[in-house]
Order: sequence, then C-alpha cells, then structure tokens
Amino acid sequence: MSNVVPLKGDKAEAPKGLEALKLHVDAGMNGVNAVIMDKMQSDVALIPQLASHIIAAGGKRLRPMLTLAAADLCGYRGDRHIKLAACVEFIHTATLLHDDVVDESDLRRGNATANAVFGNQASVLVGDFLFSRAFELMVADGSLEVLAILSRASAIIAEGEVMQLITTNDTETTEDAYLDVISSKTAALFAAACRVGGVVAGAPKPEIEALDAYGRNLGIAFQLVDDALDYSSRDATLGKSVGDDFKEGKITLPVVLAFRRGTEDERAFWRRCLEDLDQRDEDLGVAQELMRRYTALEDTIERARHYGAKARDALELFPDSELKTALNDAVRFTIERAY
Repeated sequence: MSNVVPLKGDKAEAPKGLEALKLHVDAGMNGVNAVIMDKMQSDVALIPQLASHIIAAGGKRLRPMLTLAAADLCGYRGDRHIKLAACVEFIHTATLLHDDVVDESDLRRGNATANAVFGNQASVLVGDFLFSRAFELMVADGSLEVLAILSRASAIIAEGEVMQLITTNDTETTEDAYLDVISSKTAALFAAACRVGGVVAGAPKPEIEALDAYGRNLGIAFQLVDDALDYSSRDATLGKSVGDDFKEGKITLPVVLAFRRGTEDERAFWRRCLEDLDQRDEDLGVAQELMRRYTALEDTIERARHYGAKARDALELFPDSELKTALNDAVRFTIERAY
C-alpha cells in the first residue's frame, strides 16, 4: 500500500469551495444540463448509454460554470451562454474519454472509466460523437468569433495531449516543457470557457483578455495541484488510483523537481521506473519519499499558488461583487484541494 504524503496547509482557512459560484450559476446550469441531456440522444443506443456513464460519474462542471459566470460578470442577460457552456462541457468530456483510452485508465472520480466498462473502441467513437455535438452547438450559435475560440482550443488540447505523449518516459523533460503541456491540454479550455462568456456579453477587449487570463492561470494551477495530488492523495480524494502518473511513466512537475534535485543514484531510480517502466511494489513509496526529501510536492503547490495569484489579479479589472468573490473562491478551492 502506498504512503500518503501530507502537504502543509491550514485547514482552518479552507474556503467554502465552489458553493458560492454554484449558487450564482445554478439556474444557468440547469439549462446547461438540459442541453447536455438532449444532445446526448441518439438512435444508436450505445452512444447515450456510454455518454451517460461518464457524465453520471460526476465532476464539478467547473468549465461550463466559468462560461456562465464570465458572461454574468460582464452583465450579459441573454441565453447564448447556456448552449456554449454545454459545448465546453462536451469538449471536456470528449477529451476525458480519449485520455482514458490513451492512458489505459480504469478509474476516474472513483468510478470505472468508460473504456474499462465499454472498451476502447466505443470510448473513442463516442468521444468523437461528443466533439461533433460540440461543433454543432458552436455553429448554431452563429458567431465566427466563438467558433474560432472553441475550435482553436480543441486543436490546442489535442496538441497538448500529443506533447504529453512525447514527454512520457522522458526524465530529461524540463519544467518549461511540462508547462507547455499543461498550458495546452488543460489551461486552454479554461481560458476558452471564460473568453466566450465575455464575447457573448459583448464585453470590451480588456475585459475579454482579463477573463482569458483568469481562466488560463486557473487552469495551470488546477493541473499543478492535480499532479501533486497523484503522489500525495488518497484514492477517494483524487478520484483515481494514487500513483497512476508514476505507473504510466508520466513526467509531471513533482518528478521534474525531484529528478533535478536528486543524486545520480536517485536519477537512476527515476530512469528505471519511468523510462524503462521497470517498477517494483515498493517503488511508489520510494518515489514519494524522494519527493518529501526534495520538497517537490510543496514546491509544485507553491507554483500553483503563483498562477492562482495571477488569476485573481486578472479579475481586478472588474468591480467588486459577489460573483467576483465567488470566482476568487474558485481559485482558492483549486489550490486548497491539496490539503
């Protein structure tokens, strides 16, 4: 059994999480969920069955909430953002289906992955179906600017996944290369989700750019924390098996830092485990101990704090409001998941 690596933090200062944001966008999310249920339908029975499996698995729906909140922050009073938020969620869900196949994952959010239940072929094809639904929603919106934002984000996400594939098993991966990966595969959709909210609201360019910066930096912080949790969290907290990244040979920032700071013998350990995938039962515990020794997890969270601060700074352009506070709380929630 792997060890749990504690991360320092004051639980007394933990925020209320996403509750304020959820309350603010609750009515809009009801509309988003209705669109999702409608667009998942197909005469091919396996499609709604598999799509329902991954959507029923839960998740915070943070990305579509950000689209709704961004539009509201800019004073939008229409309903275009509802279908675009559903579009964002479809893009995200499609990438999850494809990612789990690539990673050969069996568990997501504490439940069996779609590929574990239905097989790889069905998961890939239903992911393609959801991407297609997303593009139908983009086109139906009628805005070439919205189409450009979301289609570009989809392409960047795919590029990020390919970059991650290239860096997997490569212990010489740099911190900059790692940041390029997560900026593409995670932060791009956070940024696009926020940006389209400002665009449909007809917000001035400075506000749209501020929303983009908020989402992008929040997304980077989100992935940094996820990658630290893979070496520190219990399964129930993380929603996947602890050490999955280690077992797959993924090079995340905790690994980059521990590898860079270690001795030559310790680097040889990382090469054996991550490059050769020659792993023994005790190796995950050894990896966690090396991360403790070189404060790799704590420093990863500190970097997440840096990007979280940049996300909050981006919101300073907007006047104070309950919604602005809720968006700042979303940043705190993202960081404090580590504790």
